[in-house]
Amino acid sequence: MSHRNICITAIDGNTGSSIAKYILEHENFKKKVGTITGLALNQNAPLAKEVQKLGVKIVQHKPGRVKQMVEQLKSTGADTICLIPPASEKKMDITRELVDATKKAGIPNVCFISSAGCDLADPQKQPRLREFIELETMVLAAKGDPDTQTGHSPVVIRPGFYAENLLLYAPQMQQEQSIPLPIGDKHKFAPMGITDLAHVAAHVLTGKGKHGFSDKHRGQLMVLTGPLLCAGEELATAASQALGTELEFEDISENEARSILEEQSSLDPSEIQYLLEYYSLVRDGKTNYISTTAYHDVTGQHPLEPPEFFNEMKKVFENGGENGNHEDGPPGKKRKVASK
Repeated sequence: MSHRNICITAIDGNTGSSIAKYILEHENFKKKVGTITGLALNQNAPLAKEVQKLGVKIVQHKPGRVKQMVEQLKSTGADTICLIPPASEKKMDITRELVDATKKAGIPNVCFISSAGCDLADPQKQPRLREFIELETMVLAAKGDPDTQTGHSPVVIRPGFYAENLLLYAPQMQQEQSIPLPIGDKHKFAPMGITDLAHVAAHVLTGKGKHGFSDKHRGQLMVLTGPLLCAGEELATAASQALGTELEFEDISENEARSILEEQSSLDPSEIQYLLEYYSLVRDGKTNYISTTAYHDVTGQHPLEPPEFFNEMKKVFENGGENGNHEDGPPGKKRKVASK
């Protein structure tokens, strides 16, 4: 059986490293893979080092020259690429270049990690979120391009808000017994565990069919959220039950939220902006839905419930740790966990 050779971009972020770890730590996926190469804007990032120990080959990602990027992608021997926009102010430029280079390198199987809610984002109010639509379009446009193999086998995954982001507020949970979020008190959202995204991506990246990816996945747009809609109070209740301490939800302003994120995390400014825009999407009532059908269909399992998530993260809370975010993934001065 031929093995998949996979390239994962933004491997130094939470999303990329989580996907690589999931594949390599589960034998049913690992046995289908020959090599995993990770592109890293920062080769020395802790998450890049972590997956390197598991066997991922880390390659320095130097944006700016498409021609060199094409050669770099070809040199990895990859037949499959997991395209993850990096946590960077230049996210759009870097991702456009990666999509272009992927087409020119003729990599046939492309899994693009986008963001839930991007289709409902307002270009004026949530520009960072809306950008994902343009990037999805670039990936899917390859479908009709006769000059490249890229496009024969695309998958787009839109993961929702990572529950790990809530660990950014561990200090408030411990010192003030509160979860401070700028989401208002009326509307709901459905946080998901980053491992649920990694699980789906592992199935997609290692699945096979006669045209590349498995026919069950090829061409799919998969929206992933957690299975439970929570308003702020309900989130606080779930956390309280799991952590054995009484937590209150505190509805704060966007400015307060920005200050907390800037003070308590090592997040790139683009990630902070992404989080603030997602919170504003919640306030607008645009996240009042769950989307778990794709997860059930791909994995045959049920996604992580919020109480289960808090139980899993209990140790991190007890250590006053952080975890977190979306594009690169989550943040953390002490330890990074998750990345849209």
